[in-house]
Amino acid sequence: MRPDFRPYLVRLLITTLLGFSFVALFNETSYLLQREKSDRAPKVVQLVIPAGTAEKVTAGERQVSLPENMTFVVGDQLEVINQDSVDHQLGPLWVPPASTARLVLNQPNRFDYSCSFTPSRYLGIDVRQATTLQTRLAGLMIAAPATVAFLFLYSLLIFPLQPRRNGSAMRPQA
Repeated sequence: MRPDFRPYLVRLLITTLLGFSFVALFNETSYLLQREKSDRAPKVVQLVIPAGTAEKVTAGERQVSLPENMTFVVGDQLEVINQDSVDHQLGPLWVPPASTARLVLNQPNRFDYSCSFTPSRYLGIDVRQATTLQTRLAGLMIAAPATVAFLFLYSLLIFPLQPRRNGSAMRPQA
């Protein structure tokens, strides 16, 4: 007489569906609750240097419209638009009056660039890796198999399968 593994396979299928569903729901809920501005597709971000900025920086005043630090996603492009009457510099970019320069941010890192249009003379740029669908699916594939295995084993402990009287099939013990 050969053993019948069908009840185990059915239970494994059910715990697999439950495990993957639970982990997917948990992962997506966590992602939605902790999502940041950097969890987005790359884009062009404009930084406008208004007219009169050089005079304010010389006087030690901070231009309200210009940030001290900025956060980007890998692949973003920082477009610096100089509306001032003097040249300005941001790290490797030299921006003459009434012109535009672009900086492609293609690696995650924290940059502190020399900057001629802030009183502190530097601008902090934080480039982060975006949380993509691929990252979230990797989290699902890491967590789900262990969850399924534990659910399957615990289900066998809590609701063990017992052989039927005719010995061919097994039923959960009530």
